[in-house]
Amino acid sequence: MSLAPDIWAVVPIKELDSAKQRLSPLLSPPQRRALIEVMMGEVLEAVIGARSLAGVMVVTLDPQATALAQRLGARVVTDGAREGHTGSVTAGMRLLVREGCGGMITLPADIPAATSQEIDLVVATHLPAPSFTISPAHDDLGSNAIICSPPDAVPLRFGDNSYFPHLDAARRSGIEPSVMRQPGIAMDIDHPVDLASFLRLPQSAGTRTRAFLEEAGIPKLLAERGL
Repeated sequence: MSLAPDIWAVVPIKELDSAKQRLSPLLSPPQRRALIEVMMGEVLEAVIGARSLAGVMVVTLDPQATALAQRLGARVVTDGAREGHTGSVTAGMRLLVREGCGGMITLPADIPAATSQEIDLVVATHLPAPSFTISPAHDDLGSNAIICSPPDAVPLRFGDNSYFPHLDAARRSGIEPSVMRQPGIAMDIDHPVDLASFLRLPQSAGTRTRAFLEEAGIPKLLAERGL
């Protein structure tokens, strides 16, 4: 197991009605909202089930995300929740620093194939502080899981092309980053092509997200578009 103790998860969840607009070519607004509800449920269950974590913090102002997080036993904070992904994670990080926590892992709410076992494997590779571990997106653009010990060891800035900048940021902070790839964590869903990749992913079998997409007829729509 990891030598780095006391790692808290920080999961930012934006308000659901504005989520996943880049999927609008395939999904209606109610379908997009339903999809993020299913995905965030699977992600939160995976994070809550990870045995290597000291706790889970959800940064959100969305009432449904709040209710779900509280029902699963996560801590909900609202500071930074309307400041984008980076602002939400930074607000959570600052709170963990103030409380003296040893480390932070942050993951998005749109990686529904991620499992508790994958999260535990990433944590298990994390080195003693000061340290930085990253599990990138499948396209080596996004930063789908990041562990920092202490929580503010490396300045974080998320976006469509954050993986290599985060490696550089760690090195500028005097830390050689560790990279740990996991197929479920890697598969985030932002664009229609991501839906096609998710449906081809063996780890998607049995997920509620896959069942939702199949019931919505998404495989047929993707095939019609050559995806």
